[in-house]
Amino acid sequence: MARVFLQLVRQHLIWPITLIAAFPVATGAIPLPSEKPATEILAVPVPTQKATPSKNNVSSHKKQQLVLRDDEPAKLYFGAMTDSAPLAARAIGSYAKGCLAGGEALPTDGANWQVMRLSRNRNWGHPELVQFLKDLSNDAPSLGWRGLLVGDLAQPRGGPMLSGHASHQIGLDADIWLTEMPDRRLTAKEREEISAISMLKGPLDVKDADRSVDPRKWTDSRARLIRRAASDKRVARIFVSPTIKKALCEFETGKDRSWLRTVRPWWGHHYHFHVRLTCPKDSSGCKNQNPPPPGDGCGKELTYWLSDEPWVPKKPEDPNKKPKVVKKRPMALSALPKSCKTVLAAQ
Repeated sequence: MARVFLQLVRQHLIWPITLIAAFPVATGAIPLPSEKPATEILAVPVPTQKATPSKNNVSSHKKQQLVLRDDEPAKLYFGAMTDSAPLAARAIGSYAKGCLAGGEALPTDGANWQVMRLSRNRNWGHPELVQFLKDLSNDAPSLGWRGLLVGDLAQPRGGPMLSGHASHQIGLDADIWLTEMPDRRLTAKEREEISAISMLKGPLDVKDADRSVDPRKWTDSRARLIRRAASDKRVARIFVSPTIKKALCEFETGKDRSWLRTVRPWWGHHYHFHVRLTCPKDSSGCKNQNPPPPGDGCGKELTYWLSDEPWVPKKPEDPNKKPKVVKKRPMALSALPKSCKTVLAAQ
C-alpha cells in the first residue's frame, strides 16, 4: 500500500491529503476519491512488488486491490500504471480515446536513438511503433542525421495522460525531436533538462510575421528525415508546424511529392514532429482517422495556415478584462472502450 501511495503522489496523481483520506481502514481496497456514486465498480489487482519467480515462489508479485470507478477521470488510473498489460498486443479505440494492450517499451538507448524525459515513463507503444522507430533510427545516418532524440510515445497501458497530450493513447503516436542526437550518451539529468530547439524564425502571432523556418537551424537533413518517415507505408500522418510544412514543400523538387500528403500542418510542432501510425491489422477495435485530403497540401490550405487568420486576434484583448478560464472536464473511465477495463485489470 505504501508503494502505491508513493507512486500516486510521485506522479502528481492526487493530493496527498485527499489520498490519505480516501484510504479504507479495514477493507484492503484503495478507492480513488469521488464525491459521486460509482456507476460501476470493478476491483482490479495491481502489482505492488515484483519478485523473481522461483520454485519456492510461485507468485511473482504481491497484490492489492484498486477500485475502478466509471465516473472518475481515466487519466488517474492509466497514469498510475507502471507496466504494460500482459495481453496480446492491441491498439484499442481511437488516438484520443483508447488504450493499449501488450505495450512494448522502446529501450531508452539504441545505436541511433536516445529516449528523452525518462521520468515520464512514456516510452511505451504498440510493437509496430517500436519497430518503426528502430527502422527510422537505422536509416538516420544515411540521411545525414546522427540519430533520434525520442520524446513521448504512450504510457505503459496507453489511455489519457495526467498532463500534456490529448492523443498518444493507443500506442501509435510518437514525438521525434528536431534536435539531432549528440555523439555521446546523455545523462538522466540532461534528458530531463535539455530543451528541444524551435525551428521558427520568429513569433507567429504578430501581424504580417515572417512565418518561415530559421535557416540557421533548419537543414535539409531534417527534411530528409521527415520525408523518410512520411514515405513509410505504416505512417498515417505526420504533424508539423505550418512553417515546417512550407519548408518541406520547397525542399521537394522531385516528381514524387506523394509523401507530402501525409505531412499535415498543426499547432505547435516546431520543436518536434509527431508520427502517427495506421491501425495494425491485428488490432480489432482500433479506429483510423479519415485519410488526408488529396494532393500535397502545399496550396490553399497551407496559405491559410501561414496567414494572419489563425494566429492574430481580429480584436485586441481588453487589458482590464479578466481572461476567461475554461475548465475542461477530464475524460471519465466510462468514455473509453470497455476493453480498456480489461487492460487495467490484466496482470
